[in-house]
Amino acid sequence: MSYLPSPEEKAAYVNHMFAEIAPRYDLMNRLMTGGQDVAWRRELIGLCNLPPHGMLLDVGTGTGDIAKEALRQQPSVTTIGCDFTYEMMAAGMGNQGQGSTATPTMPHFSQGDALHLPFADNQFDAVTSGFLLRNVTNLDAALAEQRRVTKPGGRIICLETAPPSQAMLEPAVRLYMFRVLPLLGKLISPQGSAYQYLPNSTLAFPEPDELALRMERVGLKNVFYRRKMLGTVAIHVGTA
Repeated sequence: MSYLPSPEEKAAYVNHMFAEIAPRYDLMNRLMTGGQDVAWRRELIGLCNLPPHGMLLDVGTGTGDIAKEALRQQPSVTTIGCDFTYEMMAAGMGNQGQGSTATPTMPHFSQGDALHLPFADNQFDAVTSGFLLRNVTNLDAALAEQRRVTKPGGRIICLETAPPSQAMLEPAVRLYMFRVLPLLGKLISPQGSAYQYLPNSTLAFPEPDELALRMERVGLKNVFYRRKMLGTVAIHVGTA
């Protein structure tokens, strides 16, 4: 059975999947990464080079963990979390309601499509995303939209999965991704099939070198990346 939807079905599939797993999403992230995702988000925000009172957009924000980390590090910044799955944002807001007033620890939330962001050109000092890009139907269009809304000289930072590449470690990584992870998903989440889709979407996603090239093709400069978790996760950084 294939756990990857067709391009025509992907947007609806992903939206439904994340709506189903929203209540347990943060717990599964902690378990899947051994808590390392907390450190990755901390590092990601540090790479944003946000000025005092700057503006940050987190695309595909989910429950808003990246946007919340930005406020934890720099309470003076304005942060907006944008996602097209309302249930994920509602879980992150504690069901306060979409568009609820931001607080020192809670960003603004806005429902929107990563391929058609509802923001003006050159609006943000930094644009971030975490595990978003493998889920979009058009990777280049998503990157171009992030560049469009970023101020010249601002940074775009993407935290994303990467196909396992170290030959000696690949069997162990695949065992974890395709056996341990789906089993854990079934135990923790009512939508266990989501954790079949996630490892398959990782294998289908471009290698870090290829993603860096595609970031450069949409006009980003000084692109670099850092690998994490035995090379299965990478943080990419580019300048608009």
